[in-house]
Amino acid sequence: MVFSSSDLPSPASMFSTYASVAGTVMMIKPMIQTIIPKPVQNLVVSYIKSLVGSRSSTLTLVINDMNKTETNGMRRQNELYIAAQDYLSSKISPDASKLRMTRDPNNKNVNLYPSEGEVVSDVYKGIELKWRFLAGSNKASMVIDGGVAEETVNWECFELSFDKKHKDLVVKSYVPYVERKATVIKNERRIIKMHSYSSYTLRWESVNFEHPSTFDTMAMTRKLKRSVMEDLDRFIKRKDYYKRVGKAWKRGYLLYGPPGTGKSSLVAAIANHLKFDIYDLQLASVQGDADLRRLLLATKNSSILLVEDIDCSVDLPTRSQPATTTYGAPKVSTPLTLSGLLNCIDGLWSSCGDERIVIFTTNNKEKLDPALLRPGRMDMHIYLGHCSFEGFKTLASNYLGLSQDNDDTHRLYPCIKRLIDGQVLTPAQVAEELMKTEDADMALEGLVNVLKRKRSESEKCDDESKKMKMLEDDI
Repeated sequence: MVFSSSDLPSPASMFSTYASVAGTVMMIKPMIQTIIPKPVQNLVVSYIKSLVGSRSSTLTLVINDMNKTETNGMRRQNELYIAAQDYLSSKISPDASKLRMTRDPNNKNVNLYPSEGEVVSDVYKGIELKWRFLAGSNKASMVIDGGVAEETVNWECFELSFDKKHKDLVVKSYVPYVERKATVIKNERRIIKMHSYSSYTLRWESVNFEHPSTFDTMAMTRKLKRSVMEDLDRFIKRKDYYKRVGKAWKRGYLLYGPPGTGKSSLVAAIANHLKFDIYDLQLASVQGDADLRRLLLATKNSSILLVEDIDCSVDLPTRSQPATTTYGAPKVSTPLTLSGLLNCIDGLWSSCGDERIVIFTTNNKEKLDPALLRPGRMDMHIYLGHCSFEGFKTLASNYLGLSQDNDDTHRLYPCIKRLIDGQVLTPAQVAEELMKTEDADMALEGLVNVLKRKRSESEKCDDESKKMKMLEDDI
């Protein structure tokens, strides 16, 4: 069939028809909104959109910044979102029109991330992929002290779009590739965080961890340093080994010794050595076993769980010694118990996470419940005692710039070596003397005087103890 130009409608006729249809739609639309309920309208629109979307060849995966909200209001960070953010920071296009910029406190370099609505293109094995960053906020209800409160929750997400026929390749190959690349990027510019639990916000809150302690600055013997460092390095390399033998990929350390012997400094040195975040767990702020489980599930992999002064932080009831209750006090349905703590660090719950370090510190090891000391629970017991001559040389190098290679670096070294042997001063006490002046002669002379005084006091106490024992024997 052949149409001639005379068969086509004139422009005036076409415009008139369009105006008539538009006018009819404008008249009918209010009637439809009045007669048909809003939920039915939404259902029809959603159905039409689903029909249109089903014919699309594009699949979009949404990666939220947080996992599903817990019943107590705590949200766990989505590690895949963090990996995507780190990975995309290395894929920023020079043609990008708007970016987010941050600067790490310990790094002069700035980090650039996609801004809201910005699209980042990527190619993997010939597949074209597009990433888009979105952000917003909504209202959420949470239960606090038996009441319901509303809070504003900010959210972020990435949308990953590609041809749906490549779904298996993207999920099984591209996503693991992104995670591996992100790990490399994160390790290059990682800032260690110190996390503490807030009973007000019901979640972990963090600050940058900037403690300068390292194994080089620790007042420990070379043998003990080497032993701890080798154990840590061996642990982080044995993921497949732990899986093969059927054990959770974690390691426990008990640090014990008198106050001022460097237990907290050793924790900082371990964190700096491994570049692991620290979660400082104050047991007194934990309401019960269930609360403890939620807290531990909200911690990241490759981190340190620290419980300082485990012997006096809280009185944990056991099976043989149930929790004591005060008359008139509110009853807690599931109090924090020793068995609950042990199940989280060494039981089935300990497998909910990888590459974890658990550290307990105490001044009095003999006061700990034997269950905490059971073989396999705390894998390594590290005694940090009074300052040895080797530890003193490290401190003299740190504070006075003296060489620690020789025993006769300074004329007073032989005297100090003779006086410091035994339980005389802790590393903290030695450091306190060395910090009084930057003049090496004056600082070391002051230390010698303190060592002599401590020696004299110790010998006097020993003599009195001997006399008392002789009197008791005579009686």
